Amino acid sequence: MLDVVLYRLGRAARPHFYRVEIAMNLFSEVSVLREWGMQGGAPREVITCYGNLRDASKAADTYRKRALRRGYQRD
Repeated sequence: MLDVVLYRLGRAARPHFYRVEIAMNLFSEVSVLREWGMQGGAPREVITCYGNLRDASKAADTYRKRALRRGYQRD
């Protein structure tokens, strides 16, 4: 449904990424998937389910803003 990918270039050898995705699941709920890690490495994932799209989009926007404050940027 909606996918945002942010990148952070730092002192590390490989750039980091942070991805937030909103999607419908099989149980008529809205899921927010957060995925982060170093490019080329194994990512970490967290999936949170919400009862409606409004709550899910608010949560996804909060995660996106938090990543931007940490130095992640759009491509």
